[in-house]
Amino acid sequence: MTWRVTVFLLAFACLAFAPDLPAQAPATETPVTRPAAATDQPPTPADQEMTLRQLLRAGGSIGLVILALSMAMVALVVEHMLTIRRGSLMPAGLAESVSSMIASGRYAEAEKECRQQGSFLGHVLHEGIAEIPLGYPAVEKAMEDSAAEQAARLFRKIEYLSVIGTIAPMLGLLGTVWGMIIAFQEFATKINPPVSELAPGIYQALVTTLMGLGVAVPALAGFAIFRNRIDEYVAEAAMTAEHAFTDFKRASLGASTGETRQRTSPGKASGRQAARSGSRVPPVAIERPEETER
Repeated sequence: MTWRVTVFLLAFACLAFAPDLPAQAPATETPVTRPAAATDQPPTPADQEMTLRQLLRAGGSIGLVILALSMAMVALVVEHMLTIRRGSLMPAGLAESVSSMIASGRYAEAEKECRQQGSFLGHVLHEGIAEIPLGYPAVEKAMEDSAAEQAARLFRKIEYLSVIGTIAPMLGLLGTVWGMIIAFQEFATKINPPVSELAPGIYQALVTTLMGLGVAVPALAGFAIFRNRIDEYVAEAAMTAEHAFTDFKRASLGASTGETRQRTSPGKASGRQAARSGSRVPPVAIERPEETER
């Protein structure tokens, strides 16, 4: 899906930078002569407005780089919108089916179901099922490690939006500085160049700053939105995975409690009490001086 969006954006950029072809009049039509007064009129403000195509061309080579970053930014946003969502990270019905399989002891089927899903929740449950023979503490530790690993992958995935949001304004500033240098080179060849010769170079240089900010603002906004979404879905997936092992947790803790009670039997407890009472030192009788004299 990402490469399709990128190809579409590249085609749009090629159309934007394509040269304007003059429209050819049909051969049967005769040229219409206009009065001289109409051709000598100054251009109206509507004719002086910069179109989107002219704005993209004014950016120059640095503007092309910023445009490529904008295409990558749009492709990443579309891809993240399709993959970083609740239905993709936590498929509906997966936790319920795995929980019923674990409760009935069908661990192999539950592990197969998690592998087939291949989602965030599926990976977490798969790691927990693999540690079932070691008890619930090992299952809980395995699920925590898997959730941390999958969350780190998601954060690295959206980090490119932050990089684009940081680089794009710097490239825009670079283009502006370069354009200003070229514009002020007129003073090296002319003593007092008119403002009309400096203004086009200056406003064209500022175009790159506009393009850079236009890319950085949505990139950083998208990064913040997806980061908060990942935090929310990771916490929700971890709680869902723990609830899927609720029956196994109760059975495991109940078995461990029963073993502890069997180890401490009543007979052994009474024997210990008797041993403790037998090992006590008997009280010593203190003789009085009067009784010894008698």
